[in-house]
Amino acid sequence: MLSRIYIKNFALIDALDVSLKNGLQVITGETGAGKSIILGALRLILGERADVKSISKADEKSIVETEFDLNNQFKKFFIENDLDYEHQTIIRREILPSGKSRAFINDVPVTLDVLKELTSQLIDIHSQFETSNLFTADYQFKIIDGLSDNKKIIEEYQQDFLEFQNFKSQLKKFQIQLSENTKESDYKQFLLNELEDLKLDDVNYDELQNQLSVQENAGMISENIAQILSRFHQEEIGILSFFNEAKNKLSKIASVSHAFSELDERLEGSFVELKDILQELEDEAEKIEINPENLALFSELNNKLNALFLKHNASDVDELKKIRDQLSGEQQGTAEIEANISEIELNIEKKEKSLQSLAEKLSKNRKKSVPVFIKKAEDLLKKLGLEKAKVDIELTDVAEFNQFGKENIQLLFQANSGFPLKPIQTAISGGERSRVMLAVKKIIAESDMLPTLILDEIDTGVSGKVAEEIGNLMREMSQDMQLIVISHLAQVAAKGNDNYKVVKEDINGKTQSTIISLSEEEKLNEIAQLLSGSKITEAAMAQAKELIG
Repeated sequence: MLSRIYIKNFALIDALDVSLKNGLQVITGETGAGKSIILGALRLILGERADVKSISKADEKSIVETEFDLNNQFKKFFIENDLDYEHQTIIRREILPSGKSRAFINDVPVTLDVLKELTSQLIDIHSQFETSNLFTADYQFKIIDGLSDNKKIIEEYQQDFLEFQNFKSQLKKFQIQLSENTKESDYKQFLLNELEDLKLDDVNYDELQNQLSVQENAGMISENIAQILSRFHQEEIGILSFFNEAKNKLSKIASVSHAFSELDERLEGSFVELKDILQELEDEAEKIEINPENLALFSELNNKLNALFLKHNASDVDELKKIRDQLSGEQQGTAEIEANISEIELNIEKKEKSLQSLAEKLSKNRKKSVPVFIKKAEDLLKKLGLEKAKVDIELTDVAEFNQFGKENIQLLFQANSGFPLKPIQTAISGGERSRVMLAVKKIIAESDMLPTLILDEIDTGVSGKVAEEIGNLMREMSQDMQLIVISHLAQVAAKGNDNYKVVKEDINGKTQSTIISLSEEEKLNEIAQLLSGSKITEAAMAQAKELIG
């Protein structure tokens, strides 16, 4: 339960510190006294957006601090979020003059998501202006699922549904990628095949050019080599014969004169080199073969390479290899996308089976609980002055999974007998809203296990016997939870286990709001004032005493 509220430097509140107890806690106060300001501060604890405009003293930070009495069921949350569990847990929001806000749980900084997760399990604030929640599918499913004991099933279902939605989103993304890839896939595959057919890893472009040149000029090369060899090997007049004769003669000179020995060595070396050259020429001559088929193959390969150089704006074979590898990778990427699509489709199929099973369980439990809801709601509405009111919950199967299963929900209502039930948003009047909402809150409170519920003027627009029944109902609700009620009704205030009043004062020329705890006598006077107005009459006092009992 909420045991303490501390507010500093927030709107009209300079400093406020109030302790609260269990049971029915009733807060009264004149219109404009600052009740909504207190609620606004409490909403910060629920993780709502902070506004720097709410800071009263612009150079000081604004603080909203609450203290909750917790039981051991919350230990798991603290462990999971690496927080120190304390039976008396302090939750605080600070708004800095810069506009930034910070959140703390037991003085440990936390994110707003963590703050919201905890406080949503601790407290619920409901305003008279929020009765439109009753018209939403979310809220209507919450009502029936609470009665159906569907809490664990709906949690499991919604986790699966989230994963299901993620899978569908991934599938759509990959399908778009595949579609885009497919548009160019055939052409890219053609380009890849064209490059792969050439077996580029085996191509030596320089050697190809050499072989092509040799084949194109084979006749000319063979003819010239033959002439060279013939000229060297001719008897008597051949160059080789002449060279050999010159070498022998120089050798004789060198043996006579030392001056020619060096020249003789040089000529001998040249003769050896010459014979080696002639031998290689002969070897090459034997290799040269005029082959029209080879010429055609070399020419074809060269033409294909040159065409691809032009097509891909490449300067050499290495660049063509890079382009080939890139195209191959892209085609492999397409295959991977197709594999991913197949895997995701399989996951979607599995999730659909799980969701179908859980949705059937949810629906079965809901249908069992509809009569329970009808009886509870109509009994409560009778107590609240709507004796003829009828309610129903219509569950309709749908083709697609949604956040709550495989069905839609519609809360039906009719305040008067003899008329058909209609969707509540079209059938309910302004004066009926608060009573219907209170009845619903009572039903939810029975199953929600929420420690603290705050009702903000939810009883607006009622009086007399109905007002008294509302007070009785709130007192009954407070037996299972801490119920904090902001009210203008004397009948409700009279049922309070503890009563508080929000007052607005002029302190040192500045208007300030605060809250005070009322004694029994002060409570009596406050109730009498609610009955009679600013001037308390004896009749009002007597009625106040009667209401308190």
